[in-house]
Amino acid sequence: MTPTPEWFKSSYSSNGGACVEVAANILGSVPIRDSKDPEGPALTFGAEGFAAFIHGVKKGVFGTA
Repeated sequence: MTPTPEWFKSSYSSNGGACVEVAANILGSVPIRDSKDPEGPALTFGAEGFAAFIHGVKKGVFGTA
């Protein structure tokens, strides 16, 4: 049985709702959704790929815009 995602937003998300929510309780994958549309679709990434993405963000690999 797949657990129900436990969604959360970053503690840095105080920009009026233009955020993403992440569920970190699903073993092996990381679902992500738009916080403005909680009933809408979610994208799911492999845990290793998502960890690599977060590492790149923290290192500034993607720049800022």
